[in-house]
Amino acid sequence: MVTKLLLASILTLATLLGFKLYTPLFTEPISENDFLNYNVTIYRDTWGVPHIFGNKDGDTAYGLAYAHAEDDFKTIQDIMLALKGRLALEYGKDAAPNDYMVQLLKIWQVVEDRYSKDISKEVQDICEAYADGLNHYALLHPNEVIRGMFPIDGKDVVAGFVHRTPLMFGLDKVLGQLVINEDPNIALNNKLKIENPFDNTLLGSNVIAVSPSRSADQFTRLAINSHQPWTGPVAWYEAHLHSEEGWNVNGGLFPGSPVVLVGHNKNLGWSHTVNSPDLIDVYELEINPENKNKYFFEGEWKDLQVSKISIPVKLIGPFSWTFHREALRSIHGPVIRNEQGAFAIRFSGSGEVRHVEQWFRMNKSKNLKDFTNAMKMMALPMFNTVYADKVGNIFYVYNALLPKRNINYDWSGILPGDQESLIWKDYYKFEELPQVLNPISGFLQNCNSSPFLATDGDDNPKEASFPKHMGIETFQTNRALRVIELFSEDKSITKEEFYNNKFDTYYSKNSVLAINLNRFLNEAVSQDKDINEALKLMRNWDLNTDSTTIAMHLAYETIRPVYDPAKYIYDYDKNMNRLKDIITWTKAAFGKIEVKWGDIQRLKRGNTNLALSGGPDVLRAVYSKQEVRDKVGIAGDCYFEIVEWDKNGNVFAQSIHQFGTATQDSTSFHYDDQAKLFAKHKMKPVWMNLEDIKLNLEKAYHPGLE
Repeated sequence: MVTKLLLASILTLATLLGFKLYTPLFTEPISENDFLNYNVTIYRDTWGVPHIFGNKDGDTAYGLAYAHAEDDFKTIQDIMLALKGRLALEYGKDAAPNDYMVQLLKIWQVVEDRYSKDISKEVQDICEAYADGLNHYALLHPNEVIRGMFPIDGKDVVAGFVHRTPLMFGLDKVLGQLVINEDPNIALNNKLKIENPFDNTLLGSNVIAVSPSRSADQFTRLAINSHQPWTGPVAWYEAHLHSEEGWNVNGGLFPGSPVVLVGHNKNLGWSHTVNSPDLIDVYELEINPENKNKYFFEGEWKDLQVSKISIPVKLIGPFSWTFHREALRSIHGPVIRNEQGAFAIRFSGSGEVRHVEQWFRMNKSKNLKDFTNAMKMMALPMFNTVYADKVGNIFYVYNALLPKRNINYDWSGILPGDQESLIWKDYYKFEELPQVLNPISGFLQNCNSSPFLATDGDDNPKEASFPKHMGIETFQTNRALRVIELFSEDKSITKEEFYNNKFDTYYSKNSVLAINLNRFLNEAVSQDKDINEALKLMRNWDLNTDSTTIAMHLAYETIRPVYDPAKYIYDYDKNMNRLKDIITWTKAAFGKIEVKWGDIQRLKRGNTNLALSGGPDVLRAVYSKQEVRDKVGIAGDCYFEIVEWDKNGNVFAQSIHQFGTATQDSTSFHYDDQAKLFAKHKMKPVWMNLEDIKLNLEKAYHPGLE
């Protein structure tokens, strides 16, 4: 009796003091017998790319999970931590906002309520099989497993998409700014940045399609060219998925995904670029001065839904502490209370769980009808999408889950929270979105730019046909300007021209950078020798970002352009101070001002250290992080493909990854084996026939028997 009381006292004291008590490795038993029914072979080609050949679709999904875990189990586990709201328990207080958001948005309630209702049995089976692949890897590699994380199931896979999708259009940034008492108007327009290692920020992308009528050889070509962080939860991974049930697709996917997100099968291909539809509204609530948990709505006081959120946070060593915060909801959606008031958030796609379902339908589409039927699900709340196929069809749609808002109201700022007429409930249909099918020009593009300039002919969607409150962007990025410039005048595009244009390294003369640089150079006056040397170099610069150019670092750091010309504010004094700063840094790092861009911008990976061409918002997009002497590439061009179909419908493809397939294993040859090709603007072949794969085979194995 005394012993039991003593033990109970010790456990209670440990809990009160915040000790992280023992957690079992696996929350439920896992056995090899759980995975005996899967029939799959993983073929690793000479580049380490996994080709997953399963009997059924579920077998293939299981094999994909196992193969990806071999290459990047750490990131997959981080994603699982994030969707379970456990990041702070593993990584400390900086990750707590994610865990708060998971509970505030009731992600798990959404998944539990809708998983069986909204997702087909076929896709549930794929998600369960993918989870089993991760469980199998965890069983065989216990030293890599975070305690209490496994086993997982299909709901965890779906929850990953429910968690990640609203982050892709910036919901976490709006919530975060409101939590720290930022002005709500700033929160609504907050810029996205790559800072947090668990950030799901999407950057930008290019996609270009050319039909047989525009090709010199009558081929159909598609450039799949997303720009993403090079590491982390939204870094691309290449895989080829094949089953005897008709799944045969090659492309890119994120950690935790059981399906290809951008890629091609033998009949068709597609890619996405990030668009910026207005998918988030913030409402200011009038709170009852006599009861802080009541808000005014349509002439009466209504109760806020109030609950408590508990967030366990790692402190140091074995110690953790559980913090508590309130969770509020109004009829609009989740509510944040701060020093400036109470603000409700409403966002597109709330309650949606069919993201995997839609991408899976796109993976298995055989023709344009199949693909557009998949797109009409509208489970994906954003993404420009460009499509091409073996019979020469090309198609573009400004995909967005756009709310049908009250046309008599200004939706650009914070909204009053007391009017039911401002709570939208419906969305525009797929057919009502800007789109182009088989333009006479034979050419389509999107580079995070206006859907009203998708091609160079008269087939563009008409801006006047779409209400302003839809929030559709109208600007052209530099990349979009360059694509139009390169392709518009060329009525017979050769294969070589198509490839070369993708790797274009120039800023347009009509870009934000070029226009504002010219203005600055016309106004710039100085008696300083170094400044005049820099000005001379910039005046002679041809807007090229090739690794051999010598003025890119000076021009870009002086002007600091943005995508949208309307949002750039020219400031001579600020630009001159930036020029002085970059001169000081360049002289300190290199002892001179005239330095090749490739000596500054580098690709670093393990022992690999290479010069990189390209820069922000050029078709050869590279975004870099400043180090002491270098700017090291961290995002931009990464995994991409160029796919082509000949006149007989036969498919050919090349791809490249900035590093290689072995994301985490620095001892692997595939940790950086593609980097040299990537830096030289070269690509490798994509093999989809088993005979070709076996001719270029590194190894073949079954999961657990490698």
